[in-house]
Amino acid sequence: MKPPVSLNRAHPLWLGNARRELLWSGLFALFVLGIGIGLRDPWPSDEPRFALVAHWMVEHGQWLFPHRGHELYPDKPPVFMWLQALAYFLTRSWRIAFLLPSLLSAMGALALVYDLARRLWNHRSGLLAALTLLVTIHFTYQMRNAQIDPLLLGWMTLANYGLLRHLLLGPAWRWFWIGCFFAGVGVVTKGVGVLALLMLVPFAFARRRGWRHVARFDGSAGRWALGALAFLLPVLGWVVPMVLTAHADGDPQHAEYVKNILFGQTVHRYAAPPGHIHSIGFFLGIIAADWLPLSLLLPWAIPPWWRRLKRRDARFLLPLGWIVLILVFFSLSPGKRDVYILPALPIAALAMAPMLPALLRRPGVCRALFALTAGLAGALALAGALALIRHPSWSVKIEHSLDPQIWWLFLAMGAGGLLIAALTRVRHAPLGWAAFAALLWSVYGLWGYPLLNADRSALGVMEKARAIAGPDATIGLVAWKEQNLLMAQGPVTEFGFLKPWPQQFSDAVAWLKADPAHRWLFSLDAAMGDCVQKAKATYVGHANRREWWMFRADAVVNGCTPGGAGNNDDSSED
Repeated sequence: MKPPVSLNRAHPLWLGNARRELLWSGLFALFVLGIGIGLRDPWPSDEPRFALVAHWMVEHGQWLFPHRGHELYPDKPPVFMWLQALAYFLTRSWRIAFLLPSLLSAMGALALVYDLARRLWNHRSGLLAALTLLVTIHFTYQMRNAQIDPLLLGWMTLANYGLLRHLLLGPAWRWFWIGCFFAGVGVVTKGVGVLALLMLVPFAFARRRGWRHVARFDGSAGRWALGALAFLLPVLGWVVPMVLTAHADGDPQHAEYVKNILFGQTVHRYAAPPGHIHSIGFFLGIIAADWLPLSLLLPWAIPPWWRRLKRRDARFLLPLGWIVLILVFFSLSPGKRDVYILPALPIAALAMAPMLPALLRRPGVCRALFALTAGLAGALALAGALALIRHPSWSVKIEHSLDPQIWWLFLAMGAGGLLIAALTRVRHAPLGWAAFAALLWSVYGLWGYPLLNADRSALGVMEKARAIAGPDATIGLVAWKEQNLLMAQGPVTEFGFLKPWPQQFSDAVAWLKADPAHRWLFSLDAAMGDCVQKAKATYVGHANRREWWMFRADAVVNGCTPGGAGNNDDSSED
């Protein structure tokens, strides 16, 4: 294969200079993905949990065994929380630090898609592939959140980049080893990172059948074996110290943590998931709806893909075959979430790259993109206008948990989108969608984040709780969620997270009565039952679809234990 055209000689897309295009595209990506960072706190369900674990790491130095409060947190490996803690050391701001790993992962994935598509085809294809990925709803939405899956996408995209540099553009053994290494990092981040190595399956098929564009290697079993070693290096780098420490300290909680994190959160969760049960075709709906507008291009992309596969072009077989294997793997598990197939999205954009310059000029594609922009903008504008003028029942119900100003935000997004659609029209519909995406995420980040933060982050109720208790009293948390402990102001204590609520309540009441003059309890209303006289308690507020109360010892009904066995198991998260 011919080497890729350098940027100095690349045919530009619209600015007349490929380097300037790359610079402005990078700035546009940073704007879309980063605007609003620093204007909100972690939002449920996952963000407060990981931020709380990272916060505990920084404060207590517990790096190998993550903690959620005083309890161990055995559900996920600690890599994502390590990076959040590192980001805090660099920025000294949790509002920035908790989102920084996702932002860097997103920018890295875009750069990798661009560079690989440029090497496989050309600059124009690479740039359009990266921009298509950027403005795909599922990518932008997820990469603006502080969850593990955006980071996993970054590691798996890097792993696939290294593998494809070797398998299609090689031999490039160093890139192969790098790809295997980051597949291992993906495992330490979230067990399914090993799926990046499934790229070797379509490669083996293509090589056996003599497909075009497959790299030719000298037979060297040792070099391939080094790939296995590179994969195991980060895995063992985490597992060995953890196991040795658990064995050396003899702590049964550490032993249980090791057992759960290595087996319960991998094989058992795949075979017998605790929730998110869906049909085998669940991910087809996710691709159709969440992958807009990329999924709109599929009817026009599938025929060219088929023609290239018939011509035995491995540059399409490897990425498309890998996507199919990912879909099959996750579809066979009863438990399914939209984020499970998120790492396939960059590879889908890569496989579409060489068709994009022609596809985005087709009248049918432009009409579809125009309809998407105008339709979504019109729906937002209509919803905002109806809620503000007529106050239908659905809007009143939503306003119970959200600030009514949300409808002005909807109206602004919709009106702006309709104006963009009118200016760009069908002819420039791809540009119109990109502009609308920038408008959506900038309004959401600059206006929506501050507007929704007090309710969604529990910041408001925890500030009010401190105002009720005063600056010196200690607040005990009962039936708390991670955002409550994370956003707590001043001295607080807690009585376990996964412990059943009646036991938490009993322990909390005993603690409260030991020093009633200087202690308060903060509790979820459902956990109090009839054991608290609400006439003597103080209503704190509504947050995260829950009602919160505070009370002192005189409000507790003596000898009463709340009924039920509620707890904070993750399956009940928002």
